[in-house]
Amino acid sequence: MSAVSAFYEFHQRHGVDLGDLMVTWQRRESRGGSWRPLLAHLGSRPERTRRIRMRADKLLPETLDEQEVSAVLAACGRLRDRLLFRLLAESGLRVGEALGLRHDDIDAASSVVSVVGRTNRNGARAKSGSRPVPVPARLIRLYSDYLHTEYGDLDSDYVFVNLWAGAVGAPMNYRSVYDLVLRLRKRTGIMFSPHVFRHTYATGLLRRGVSVEVVSKLLGHASISTTGDTYSHLSVEDARRALIEAGALDGRPWRGE
Repeated sequence: MSAVSAFYEFHQRHGVDLGDLMVTWQRRESRGGSWRPLLAHLGSRPERTRRIRMRADKLLPETLDEQEVSAVLAACGRLRDRLLFRLLAESGLRVGEALGLRHDDIDAASSVVSVVGRTNRNGARAKSGSRPVPVPARLIRLYSDYLHTEYGDLDSDYVFVNLWAGAVGAPMNYRSVYDLVLRLRKRTGIMFSPHVFRHTYATGLLRRGVSVEVVSKLLGHASISTTGDTYSHLSVEDARRALIEAGALDGRPWRGE
């Protein structure tokens, strides 16, 4: 619609009467409040607005089921790669946040991974600043196995680094992860992106009854409304299950009179 409107406006500027078919002139409505411009009593100047508006359907976030997550993890031939995708699946981190992780950001004793906003050599960034995220103990065990089996004595602050290609010891970048995703897609036949694991993590928490406030904090959303708007795709069965667990709904189906 933007392109079509611009096309008509172009012709209007060149004297074609059709140009005004796509627009109308309206006075700006007051948005409330007591403040008024100095010359408000003279009336507001009309503004051009589009006659035709289109409402785009909201795209629902894609998710993976447990079998698909397990298949992707099983297809990882390296502990480093398995650790990366398990981290995304069990913490909801963005791939940039994972690539920016340092060893000091992982508190093994407390099973907490801290996202820290900082400048990274590989261009990875923490989009929403810093936050701690609790993770399962099995993720910490996988991290320990990765350090002892593949990382070894490598001198680097970064958790995810090049080990078999490129500059060994340099932090992995987005391109490396994308190439890895392409290989795993081919092995598993599952179309996914790193961000799908984040959606899967959040959807799973909400389905298990974790409050939207907690999920929002774990994801690092600036507003709870962002979480609610993004994950409004939970089904009626999810709502039914939550109501039954809360005692607000009888779980027995109606059998008729």
